[in-house]
Amino acid sequence: MSFTEYNENRCQKCQINIYDLETGRIEVVKKFDRVVEAPNWTEDGTCLVYNSYGTLYRLELETGKTEAIDTGIAVTCNNDHVLEPGGSGIAFSSGIEGDEDSRIFVKDGAGGEIKMVVSKPFSYLHGWSPDGKTLAFCAGRPYGDEMEWDVYTVPADGGEEVRLTDAPGLNDGPEYSKDGKHIWFNSVRTGLMQVWRMNADGSGQTQMTFSEDRNSWFPHISPDGTKVVYVAYHKGDLQPGEHLPDKNVEIRMIPAGGGEEKTLVKLFGGQGTMNVNSWAPDSRRFAYVSFEPEE
Repeated sequence: MSFTEYNENRCQKCQINIYDLETGRIEVVKKFDRVVEAPNWTEDGTCLVYNSYGTLYRLELETGKTEAIDTGIAVTCNNDHVLEPGGSGIAFSSGIEGDEDSRIFVKDGAGGEIKMVVSKPFSYLHGWSPDGKTLAFCAGRPYGDEMEWDVYTVPADGGEEVRLTDAPGLNDGPEYSKDGKHIWFNSVRTGLMQVWRMNADGSGQTQMTFSEDRNSWFPHISPDGTKVVYVAYHKGDLQPGEHLPDKNVEIRMIPAGGGEEKTLVKLFGGQGTMNVNSWAPDSRRFAYVSFEPEE
């Protein structure tokens, strides 16, 4: 499905929510009459950044005011965008006018230069190293007669990409731990989609979730490095390598060292709910999107 088809097929209402781990309460931040996706939480705690129909927006939490973010030639921004650690830049995945295939761009500060750092198509950004030097992304690359989907890294200012995974099936959603030593990701290599962790150089790939009835996607580690939340689909609702919208899903959590999987929220969502890290700076709250089923 193309970017245009994906958006044209999704017109239902949705809302951005905040979940509080200490109280278990869910706060509705803002309701929309259109689809919005994938909130990031800024490091100063004041704003969320999200995408909607190809445009990135900034939402002020105190006032509810929204404003579009200039992304230059990148006019089909998807739900893979991350904020610069310790800075004001933003990196994002998007196509350009006349070519919707996703590439990766970096914008240097609020009004700065916009640069395409990965020009190969089918590239989807998910992580930015804490030192600001490296981006981690999922990409489809042709090998022989097959398209293989793996985790890659690339210098944040552009350069040669490095392949970190080569397991069968889809490897996706790479995100750095806050100390930069690990990359969390999800992989279908064992049959169902599961959460994995590896060293930042690709070594030591270790399975971290072991659910037999759920497909687990997009692990996000908290700023204090102690816990990981992710989106889980029910087995049988879709193929293990699919992450579709408009499904009954759960947001689950595990300790960063591994351990028991706990369901925090049950919702109607999926693709777009929490594709990118949405933790608040206090590591107590996270943001996510839920959708309203169409009648």
